[in-house]
Amino acid sequence: MSRIENYNEEQKLYLLYCIRGVVDTVEEERHHHHHAPKKMLSDSSTAVRLGDDVLQNWKLIGCGGFGAVYRAKQKDWRFDVAIKMLHTNDSERLWKEAKNMARASSNFVLRVFGVYQGFGPNVTTDERVGIVIEFMKRGTLESLLNDLAGPPPWPLAFRLAHQLALGMNFLHTMVPPLLHQDLKPSNVLLDDDLNAKLADFGLSRVTNSILTVETDSRSEKTTGDQEGTIAFIPPEAFQRPYEPLRSFDIYSYGIVLWSILTGKKTIFSLVVLRVPLGDRPPSHEVDCSGVSDLVKLMERCWDGDPDKRPSFRVSSHQVVFAHVSDCLKVTNGVFSRHELVIHNAVHQVLSKLDPVNGFNLTPLSNEEKANFVDNHRAYIIQKVSMAMAITEELGNMVHPETYSQIQAKATNHDKIRVLYSTILHSGGVNVKAAFYDGLETHEPNLLKRMSSNSSP
Repeated sequence: MSRIENYNEEQKLYLLYCIRGVVDTVEEERHHHHHAPKKMLSDSSTAVRLGDDVLQNWKLIGCGGFGAVYRAKQKDWRFDVAIKMLHTNDSERLWKEAKNMARASSNFVLRVFGVYQGFGPNVTTDERVGIVIEFMKRGTLESLLNDLAGPPPWPLAFRLAHQLALGMNFLHTMVPPLLHQDLKPSNVLLDDDLNAKLADFGLSRVTNSILTVETDSRSEKTTGDQEGTIAFIPPEAFQRPYEPLRSFDIYSYGIVLWSILTGKKTIFSLVVLRVPLGDRPPSHEVDCSGVSDLVKLMERCWDGDPDKRPSFRVSSHQVVFAHVSDCLKVTNGVFSRHELVIHNAVHQVLSKLDPVNGFNLTPLSNEEKANFVDNHRAYIIQKVSMAMAITEELGNMVHPETYSQIQAKATNHDKIRVLYSTILHSGGVNVKAAFYDGLETHEPNLLKRMSSNSSP
């Protein structure tokens, strides 16, 4: 057992906080685990259950205080899924999280496919349980900010802020409302195009104390997962008793906004003592040019008075209160002013994340290039962000009248649609091959992704 003298300041403060009233929750949890009968997830007849027979190519992709996350291929579905499993075989907690996520079916919430029951990739002697969820190739918002070593381009930052507000509003307007209670960058996952989805509903419940301290018997330290969580907890939650309200998630959202706009991590040191006294992340570290509306929203979200924080969406009975504002109104307004250039911002980030140095496409004949352009029409229309640059590459193949039509369109989607409905429709193999070459020049990462997806 480690001696207290060997703890650093953060660990001593965390221990002090535990002694002040949360440690009894730990004892309750221990009692529950030791004395409650073990139940597997098979008691739910409505859940899709997946076992070892349909999962292959397991790969560990994440690990934390909660447990581990694996990537595996579902043989029947022919695509990859993620399986989240706890260190302890706590089927009740996993099943509750699965039900919460299944209830919150939305474009901005991670999709749940079912539950896993089996022996895992290491073939243990005891069966294990897990949640089978959507696999998000781009990882977490936290990993994105780390990889960029700073904030994303503003259009992408604004879209992330808006999508998180949409997801949280969806949870808060459910009947009954669902509180996330663990909103932080590591619990925001990103798809191929860096769209955000909420994940990890392990704390989605109403409790008397928001912090459940899980003691690691191997180290008796606060884990990185706990340190990451505590920085997003509002000051009122450090008092006991405490019943979480929507304002809890609003506060966390404000801290997440700061992380998005600065690209930095919040500081855990002394947070237990400093947050109740009014300390917050430094707003001056945000480059306020063009983002003043979001900075003001961020500061309102982390107001020390829960009643003064905004809602994600103002309800009809709140309109009478002058101080009540609407997160979605602000985020939608900011993002809508930059929506036309979002594809350029995403392309910029993906180019940095996926450098194409050393990547060589298999040489194709003109006929093969033409077939590729035809077969990927829908994906190209949806994803291309450099439509005018590719059009310029086509030169005299584009009639001046067609060029004017393309130039007049507001979005890359519509510009590419014009190309497909005109010269790519009637121009023949050589025009389509030239279009493919334009993709190779201006959209190498996109072409790489399409080529990879086309591979058997």
